[in-house]
Amino acid sequence: MAAQYTVDIKTFHYKWDRAHRPVLTVRDGDTVTFEINDVWSWTVNKKTKASDISRLDREKLYPLAGPVYVEGAKPGDALTVEVLDMGIDDFGWTVILPGYGILEEFVKPYIYKWDLRNKRFAPFKNGIKIPIDPFCGVLGVAPESRGSFDVAPPDKNGGNLDIRHLTKGSLLKLPVWVPGALFSAGDVHASMGDGEVCISAIECAGTTKLRFGLEKNVKLRSPEYTTVGDKQPRKGYYATTGIASDLMTATKESVRNMVSHLTKTYDLTPEDAYVLCSVAADVRVHEVVDKPNWVVGTLVSRDIFPD
Repeated sequence: MAAQYTVDIKTFHYKWDRAHRPVLTVRDGDTVTFEINDVWSWTVNKKTKASDISRLDREKLYPLAGPVYVEGAKPGDALTVEVLDMGIDDFGWTVILPGYGILEEFVKPYIYKWDLRNKRFAPFKNGIKIPIDPFCGVLGVAPESRGSFDVAPPDKNGGNLDIRHLTKGSLLKLPVWVPGALFSAGDVHASMGDGEVCISAIECAGTTKLRFGLEKNVKLRSPEYTTVGDKQPRKGYYATTGIASDLMTATKESVRNMVSHLTKTYDLTPEDAYVLCSVAADVRVHEVVDKPNWVVGTLVSRDIFPD
């Protein structure tokens, strides 16, 4: 019979390492509720100012709940992780970190603090409301190589995937690289747009309830997933594009054009528009076959804006 467990919020680690001792051992079919701290380990709060951001300790980024040892998991298997439920705290934040977002022109730190008590949407400025659809930005297993590795960037073991579609009802398949898999979770987001362009989403503490399973000897090359899909906006999307011979240049131009649209249309500062792109706009590759130019779009649901 399947068992249920909890990993306490005080149980976490900061690096991927196959030498970590597991905090819990589970079997195929068991469920685990992970209590997860926000991505910066209690260092950002309601009193934090923009001027404080550059002085925060980068070594406290990405506290991961776990790791969990899954009996029977062997290299070559796939660990299946079904998201049964997500919960979020009442407070969240989004920051602009100069040098880390996609747009270089944002050279000053910035912070926006979110009231998440409603649980259905997060109020923004000028009547804009962001739908809450939480997920874990980090889901992964211990890497194949020996040693200690940063959580970001992601790799074939998963990690900081930041796939906003891994919400309640989704299922992630992770290649197993070490016996027991050694699974960990972290980086709860209340909402995020595809791309997370300013470097942060609506970051918050929270919980996730996961069911583990095994698929034997499938030899995945990298993570795969199924998702319940997006609810289509009632009023449709507004989209900007970027077209260039370099895919990243096209992406930046697409986001810049959306920032410009939002500032002019909704009376937002460039910083607020950039934050809004990160938490609510989806960056998508539209076309990559007509070289030398590629087309990237940035889409935002028109439902988030007041009538």
